[in-house]
Amino acid sequence: MKYRILTAMTCMLLASAAASAQNDIKDNEFNPVNTGVTTLSIAPDARGSSMGNLGVATDPDMNSQFWNPSKYAFGYSNGGLSLSYTPWLRKIVNDIFLANLAGYWKPGSGDNQAFSASLRYFSLGEVTTSGYDGEGNAQTINPYEFAIDLGYSRKLSEKFSMGVVLRYILSDLSYNDTQTGESNTAASAFSVDLSGYYTTYPMIGRNECQFSWGFDISNIGTKVSYDHGASNAFLPTNLRLGANFMFPLADYNTLAFGLDLNKLLVPTKPRQKDFDTSTAEGQQEYEDALDRWESMSPITGIFKSFTDAPGGMKEELQEIGVSFGAEYAYNQQFFVRAGYNYEHANKGGRSYFAFGAGFSLNVVQLDASYMLATAQSSPLDQTLRFTLTFDMDGLR
Repeated sequence: MKYRILTAMTCMLLASAAASAQNDIKDNEFNPVNTGVTTLSIAPDARGSSMGNLGVATDPDMNSQFWNPSKYAFGYSNGGLSLSYTPWLRKIVNDIFLANLAGYWKPGSGDNQAFSASLRYFSLGEVTTSGYDGEGNAQTINPYEFAIDLGYSRKLSEKFSMGVVLRYILSDLSYNDTQTGESNTAASAFSVDLSGYYTTYPMIGRNECQFSWGFDISNIGTKVSYDHGASNAFLPTNLRLGANFMFPLADYNTLAFGLDLNKLLVPTKPRQKDFDTSTAEGQQEYEDALDRWESMSPITGIFKSFTDAPGGMKEELQEIGVSFGAEYAYNQQFFVRAGYNYEHANKGGRSYFAFGAGFSLNVVQLDASYMLATAQSSPLDQTLRFTLTFDMDGLR
């Protein structure tokens, strides 16, 4: 495969924009939130993705580090490990993938606290670059994005827990064009996640059900820069809220429904078309707004993200993504899942149906998911994910 470096650096953004390109042309309202290291927002595991990208309030599992690490304190096992693999944008290329390793451990009796960790690696494959005019010295690079994190969660009561995660992020899209002298450097950042999880077991009729809700604020951290600080990009700081309700159908049979709401806590980048740049005053207003956006701190940006959309409250509501899903389980050994993820067309248009299944033995569980995009042109269509989980208690 031969791509220019621009393709390599924007390939991960394709999934956000391609499905909505027609909307951009029709009404010129396409205005997604701009962030760096966008791969941090990709769900790594088959269970959560098969329910339409849902997981902040579902039952704890080995991949709760991404969805809501505070769930680990309520984990049924004393620990375990999970390995997930996702071929990404496989309708376009065949060497881009996301690999994720996650797990947790409960020390001692394991009643109140848990330690967790995850490692994710996103490879953009092998890219061959050339000079500006196509005649420069070609070079082969392997751009990638990498994140490693450690978490701690603890029960604060019999029904409520909280968790915190510390993360190091490296985005290596570096290259050096000897023909033009242009170059890019690797970018790094640090971030924190804060989360909470509440679960209770109400009696409805003669059946004991489970109701849970949770929140997760992820990637609160420093900005990233690929040009020695000349320009900076926000991390994809994200707020996820959700609830989950599980009830028994019959002996050994359960059914759960979940709902997640998702919003990027990143300020909207000013657009030139929103200013009257035909006048000197309008051009100056745009440049001042752009300077304020570029110099804004990540914490200030979190608060500004609720009120800064150029379309007002209507556009702010468009920034909220919705995920709805269900999971059927037989004896906690066989699972069938389905869900739907909705994102407004003006904010990316990543809307799709998802399906999945899983099978569990004492030690090992295998899950798979399949994504079916609502737009045929979406590069996310037909995305597959696989997750292999090992239970520490089963090994004993």
